[in-house]
Amino acid sequence: MSFFESVYEGILLTSLWEWIAVFTGVVYVILAALRSNLCWFFAAVSSGIYVYLCIDGQLYIESVLQVFYVVMAIVGWFSWRNNSGIESQELDASLGIDASKEEIKTWPISYHLYNLAISGGIAFILGVCFDTLTDQANPYADAFTTVFSLAATFMVVRKVLENWIYWIVIDLVSIFLYHHRGYSLSAVLYFVFTLLAIAGLIAWYKKYKKQLA
Repeated sequence: MSFFESVYEGILLTSLWEWIAVFTGVVYVILAALRSNLCWFFAAVSSGIYVYLCIDGQLYIESVLQVFYVVMAIVGWFSWRNNSGIESQELDASLGIDASKEEIKTWPISYHLYNLAISGGIAFILGVCFDTLTDQANPYADAFTTVFSLAATFMVVRKVLENWIYWIVIDLVSIFLYHHRGYSLSAVLYFVFTLLAIAGLIAWYKKYKKQLA
């Protein structure tokens, strides 16, 4: 059976909870692009269900990341509710760019080496601990996606162009991770996220080039 056939077979066996998690995750992305405060409700629901799915699928490290996303959804809800009149460029907003503030920047190679060394070291230690002390599935891949997702989120906040390259790699590993644990529909969702990350990289790069002109 080919990879795509196994994904199709996995989708046919998708549980109701995973369907709801994926559906609410897609709704979150759409509403966030439209700058609707309701997006955070759907984000919280999706991530909350993924906490359960990850624990059930023995992806314990990933479940911690999903808890972080739930907390961020709550913060986002109150932040947007208190600033409901904020306006921004629609395309930039949907891709995480705030043109009114700090410009997009790039990191020198040394910064990326530091990031890879520190994040990679933490991920390796987490992988060893969960591999030794728990029945964690794919401990090193799970630790990789979790730790580097946090690092990439920091890069987004700092408007570092290369954050999208990190997200592309993270999403590709997540496709394998979720499919391997029987969450094939979620693997498809992360394929979509990979395409969105590529679009984000292109959009940010174009804006970065305009800054240099």
